[in-house]
Amino acid sequence: MPFTLIKNGLKNNASDIVDFPRQPDLKSSYDVIIVGAGGHGCAAAYYLARDWGIKNVCVIDKGYLGGGNTARNTAIIRSNYLTAEGVAFYKESMDLFKELDRELDINLMYSERGHLTLAHNDASIRTSRWRAEVNKQLGVDSELLYTDDVARVCPQLNVSQDVRYPILGALYHPPGAIARHDAVAWGYARDAIRMGAEVHQKTPVTDVIVEGGRVKGIQTDKGPVYADKVLQAVAGSSSLLAGMAGLELPIRTIPLQACVSQPYKPILDTIIVSGSLHIYVSQSSRGEFVMGGSTDPYPLYSTRSTLDFKEGLMSHMLELFPFLSEARIMRQWAGMADMSPDFSPIMGLTPIENYYIDAGWGTWGFKATPVSGKRMAECVATNKQPALLEPFRLSRFDNFTLTAEKGAASVGH
Repeated sequence: MPFTLIKNGLKNNASDIVDFPRQPDLKSSYDVIIVGAGGHGCAAAYYLARDWGIKNVCVIDKGYLGGGNTARNTAIIRSNYLTAEGVAFYKESMDLFKELDRELDINLMYSERGHLTLAHNDASIRTSRWRAEVNKQLGVDSELLYTDDVARVCPQLNVSQDVRYPILGALYHPPGAIARHDAVAWGYARDAIRMGAEVHQKTPVTDVIVEGGRVKGIQTDKGPVYADKVLQAVAGSSSLLAGMAGLELPIRTIPLQACVSQPYKPILDTIIVSGSLHIYVSQSSRGEFVMGGSTDPYPLYSTRSTLDFKEGLMSHMLELFPFLSEARIMRQWAGMADMSPDFSPIMGLTPIENYYIDAGWGTWGFKATPVSGKRMAECVATNKQPALLEPFRLSRFDNFTLTAEKGAASVGH
């Protein structure tokens, strides 16, 4: 046992400040109820209190704090999207991320690594050039690299042309980063609680109370809880919860799997993604290779892991990194991805008065945590669709004004 731990354990003057004090019993009513205690829900509670002075907030979850997709993602942060709307949205999120550890006074282990999206064919090269130009016009650092420069940025990559899928180039995004996903949720939740919000874990929502087209509250396994406004931020369970309120969402939920290797000495600094091979990999600060692939090909409300995923992923991994042939997988898991038809989120107002939605995140929800919390708090407080969220409104599916991001989000990352 470390000496410092013993010393602090025996001190009589230890701080009595508790990050997560025992929460009181559920009250009968709140100003705002947020269903979902992941990064997005906790961030919204924080910004409601900080920016709008709304502190009588209940964050409620059927599981535990940050235990859903927040704990099941691979923690990559980037803003090199394809559409102008998507780039602007994620650029604001990255700007918030860069100051977040100081703002929340918590070590997020935010680390800029550089992000390479590999191109294995002419079509991918064209898309990379397209994305780079859109990014540059909006002030995001991205550029198209060809094979020699890819090898310079990441010398660990196998750039041989004598493989099944040779690397022809890549979209390089120097600000690409990783962060500790758990700490993001903990930091937001801790400060929201300090400002007056409550977080109630292990409390399933069994129904949404709607009267006359207006939300009145929720029904839980502990009884009804009323509120002026309700925000849902429940990722893979989005369609289920919205269905309780009488909303049918254009979302299908499908598993997204990932895994990590045993820890190894630091060797891979860059984040590597391949849309053609449906893989992505980075090395964590603990030395683990964090790897993932595309979503499973069928809808399923499950977080089970499969051998098929692992076999397919490893075959492509070894083509890019032959030196990993002796690496051992330590852990494998899955999350539930809520995929929208245009691969963009669904955020903001709904046809039900005072009922707000933060959903459709599919494979890219973690990197949007700060901006989603900030802008959804604005939406809830003002009851207006923020300009940044206008392209992601639910009503876009009625008039076919979609925000197509599939070209930049077809890999689970």
